[in-house]
Amino acid sequence: MPDSRSPDTEYLDPVALTQRLVRFDTTNPPGNEGECIAHIKSLLGGAGIQNQVLAKTPGRPNLIARLPGDGSAPPLLLQGHVDVVPADPSRWQQPPFGGDIVDGVLWGRGSLDMKGGIAMMLHAIMRAKADGMTPAGDIVLALVCDEESGGDQGARYLVEEYPELFQEIRYAIGEFGGFSFNLGRRRFYSIMVAEKQVCHLRVTFKGQGGHASLVQGDNPMAALARFLQQVQSCPLPTHVTPEARMMFQAIGRHLAPPARLGMAALLNPRLTAITLKLLGARGRTFAPLFRNTVNPTIVRGGEQINVVPGEVSVDLDGRLLPNIGPDQLISEIRAIAGTGATIEVLSHDPGPQRPEMGLFETLSSVLRESDPEGIPVPMLMPAATDGRLFARLGIQTYGFLPMLLPSTLDFAAVIHGPNERVPVDAINFGANAIYRLLQLYGRTP
Repeated sequence: MPDSRSPDTEYLDPVALTQRLVRFDTTNPPGNEGECIAHIKSLLGGAGIQNQVLAKTPGRPNLIARLPGDGSAPPLLLQGHVDVVPADPSRWQQPPFGGDIVDGVLWGRGSLDMKGGIAMMLHAIMRAKADGMTPAGDIVLALVCDEESGGDQGARYLVEEYPELFQEIRYAIGEFGGFSFNLGRRRFYSIMVAEKQVCHLRVTFKGQGGHASLVQGDNPMAALARFLQQVQSCPLPTHVTPEARMMFQAIGRHLAPPARLGMAALLNPRLTAITLKLLGARGRTFAPLFRNTVNPTIVRGGEQINVVPGEVSVDLDGRLLPNIGPDQLISEIRAIAGTGATIEVLSHDPGPQRPEMGLFETLSSVLRESDPEGIPVPMLMPAATDGRLFARLGIQTYGFLPMLLPSTLDFAAVIHGPNERVPVDAINFGANAIYRLLQLYGRTP
């Protein structure tokens, strides 16, 4: 459904802006982000905000905009991606690219990840311009393509080819954090300060191969089947990283004594595994913060139905805890796969060695002001974002897309899943919070 709102007033309503962005089908692959970026460029141009479009490949553009500050603080980066993962309409209760609002909830692919967040950022920067705000440092807005497929066309391209656009930037906000969650009777807001590393692997099994009419005792398919069963059923070893320790200590300080003991047990390396098991569903949510993880995603092998293949392989999406290298993950996988498999690293994007916490208190103060009952805490994210790429330029990204969410919304289930949706009140909450950040940035102790 077309949006009748005029471009020069659309930014006044971040919910309407989110609807408009969701209605652009930017499913990646193939992306097709061009129309979405063109629309955003038109909005920013109409608001009088300087911007430019850069693309590695036609049809896959990125946009950089800048709102000048007074130079009393370094520039602040707001970064996000306009592409989304696929959505099968048959599995959705509402059309995934309709942007429909039902009972105060906005439905659509990207409403959470992360067109709703982009709408918050756009609203904040255009409102600041309209209000005549001069922030302490330049506000740099980077909206990129291709995050969902590794960022080669997007953030990686900008970081490698246009690093001068990000000079002197120390801090960024982006996905994914700032949303609320409940533990016990307390409401927390998780600010992402660290994330796991991407490490893609290929595990290959070889055998004799031969005619499929004969019994082939050395069929590598059998070894692959055993491996897949083991990798899905055998948890990898636990590790307590400084990032996880910082997160759970911060949470534990605000819990009742029994729950506080549970947080302490999680941080005891001898008790981590059993504590995760005892915590049930909550433990399954926390487990990726204490383990390297792998998930089989692509299986290759065989070209003809009547020939037993001599070689089969499986690609694994691996995620490493901070400051753990691929060799450690290979060692942990080797213990499952045995000596008959060949394991190779397809790609590895290391993250920053340690989070730089210089902006954390400012972000926390914004959340406390927005929700006096909320408790901001640092978060280690189990996935990876474009923040890992901007980190190559010395930029610390904080996951900060503030949303006060109902406890009934299963956040983890709808991200990349069917029926992605967000309450409209949460979008307004986040838009106001990011605007407040632009006011406070560089002007607080």
